Amino acid sequence: MAFLDVSNLTKSYGANTVVKGVSFAFDKGEFISLLGPSGCGKTTILRMIAGFETPSSGTIMVDGQDITGLKPNQRKLGMVFQAYALFPNLNVGDNIGFGLKISGVPAEERRARVADMLKLIGLPGFEKRYPYEMSGGQQQRVALARAIAPRPRMLLLDEPLSALDAKIRVSLREEIRAIQRELGITTVFVTHDQEEALSISDRIVVMNAGNIEQLGAPHDIYNMPRTRFVATFVGQLNNLDATVVDPAAQTVSLDGQVITVPNLPASSTAGAAIVLTVRPEVLSIGQRQGNELALHGTVEDVTFLGSVIRIRVALGRNVVSLDTFNDQRAAPPQRGAPIEITLAGKDLLVLAN
Repeated sequence: MAFLDVSNLTKSYGANTVVKGVSFAFDKGEFISLLGPSGCGKTTILRMIAGFETPSSGTIMVDGQDITGLKPNQRKLGMVFQAYALFPNLNVGDNIGFGLKISGVPAEERRARVADMLKLIGLPGFEKRYPYEMSGGQQQRVALARAIAPRPRMLLLDEPLSALDAKIRVSLREEIRAIQRELGITTVFVTHDQEEALSISDRIVVMNAGNIEQLGAPHDIYNMPRTRFVATFVGQLNNLDATVVDPAAQTVSLDGQVITVPNLPASSTAGAAIVLTVRPEVLSIGQRQGNELALHGTVEDVTFLGSVIRIRVALGRNVVSLDTFNDQRAAPPQRGAPIEITLAGKDLLVLAN
């Protein structure tokens, strides 16, 4: 039996349906990310799981219990918000112990639990400080400790890193994942940041306009997207307009260059317009080997990104971007120079809309 089982969950506000019959199930101890653009319904789903929103229809089961109609304080769930939501008039120790106090946990046990939480989040000795004396990253650690101090059966995180700067965000997400693994707590993490979701999730639910576009492991979401939305939203992607030449031979014309596409659907017809997709990192400059395909074009732009150099190449009407590692021993190609791009035919995908 799944630990978290969401079935046909729907939420409407008048005539506007923001979550449309969503279903998913996850095992105990998994780290799940709800990923999607603003307004896709991911936060609404989290709030329905937490009990802050009432579903229009559908059920939410946690550890075999139907919690759909329970009040938030009856669900035994911990939640961390985007805004730290710490009590400014309470010190760190009292903030972390707040949930324990209202639950009737004795003072001595509260102090011991708070000390354990401070060690867990790497802030021992901070119990007497107040939120205004701490950085944003430290405050969010305290918010996390407060959520897990009562030992909830599940942890809900609503874009907890979005207010932090980039470097702290990366560090803190790694800490959150390490703490989650140490505790073995089932966690649902809402984010619009694809890198966050890919880096720390066991599985990802990609949302769009109230629907699930794809559910799977990060590797599958990135490398085997099932829809054009997933492929475009998760990672960089080149979309190339092409025309089918010979369906039996799996050949297409791309700006007059005829190439073989092993993934060409059997239902394709000669002369049909299609869109091919390919990730920038699977493209290479020259170095053609074996069954690799070659495309010829002109360098349109070169962007230095530190360890990676992104090169835009005009093939004709189509423009393709490729990523190559920065090599101090070799200068990148110059704008306007002719260039040959190579790739494996299997890396060209034809996606559904």
